[in-house]
Amino acid sequence: MAVKQPVAIVFDTFGSVVDWRSSLIADLAAYGSRRGVTADWPALIDAWRAAYHPSMQRVRSGELPWMTLDKLHRASLDRLVAEFGIKNLSEDDLAHLNLGWHRLHPWPDAVPGLTRLKSRFIIGPLSNGNVSLLLNMAKFAGIPWDMIFGSDLFRHFKPDPETYLGVARMLDLRPDQVMMAAAHNGDLAKARACGLLTAFFPRPAEYGPHQQRDYAADQDWDIVATDIEDMAGRLGV
Repeated sequence: MAVKQPVAIVFDTFGSVVDWRSSLIADLAAYGSRRGVTADWPALIDAWRAAYHPSMQRVRSGELPWMTLDKLHRASLDRLVAEFGIKNLSEDDLAHLNLGWHRLHPWPDAVPGLTRLKSRFIIGPLSNGNVSLLLNMAKFAGIPWDMIFGSDLFRHFKPDPETYLGVARMLDLRPDQVMMAAAHNGDLAKARACGLLTAFFPRPAEYGPHQQRDYAADQDWDIVATDIEDMAGRLGV
C-alpha cells in the first residue's frame, strides 16, 4: 500500500499508457501500402517523435505562438515528408497520417489497470496532447478516463508547473491529493517538485531499439510498479 492515498491519479499518456511507436509503424505502413506509397516508416516515425520536444520548446520560448500538439505534429510531418522524399501524398493523406496519433493502441495492462483504478480514484491523462486528440484516442483504445487534462486547457506543455498544478486547481484538490503516474522519471521529478504524489512503471519497449533511459526508477517515488495493473494492486485496488 502507498504511504498516502491520492484522490485523483493522472497519467502521462504517450509511451506510458499507449504504445505510440508500434501503433504508428503499423498504422502508417498499412496506409502507405493501401495508397501505394513506399517509405521507411519506422525511421519517419522515430524522426517525428524526435521533433516532439523541440517543437514544444519553440512554443514555450515564445518563438511560436501557442498551438496544439496536433498542429505541431502536422508541421513536423510536413517537414519530414519532404526530407524523406515521400511523394504522392495528398492533403487528405497528410491529414490522415497526422491523425495517427489519435489511433494509438494501449499497452496490454493499461485498460485493465485503469479500470481497476477508476473504481476508487478519479483518473485522467495529463498529457501534452490536446483534448480532442486524447478524447479520440480514448474512444479508439477503450481507455476509461473520468476527465481529460489536455495541454490546451492550460495553454502550457509539461513540464511547466501550470500543468501539474492546473489539475489540482481544476479538481479543487491540494497538490498532494493528486498522483502523477508515468513511465518517465523526468516527468515525475517535475510533478514531485510541484507537490504531487508520484508513481513509476517502466516501458522498456517504448522507443524500440532506440530506448536509452527510464528502464527503472531513479528516485524513491511513492509507488514503483511493474505496470499499471501492479500499480493498482499497490494502491489496494
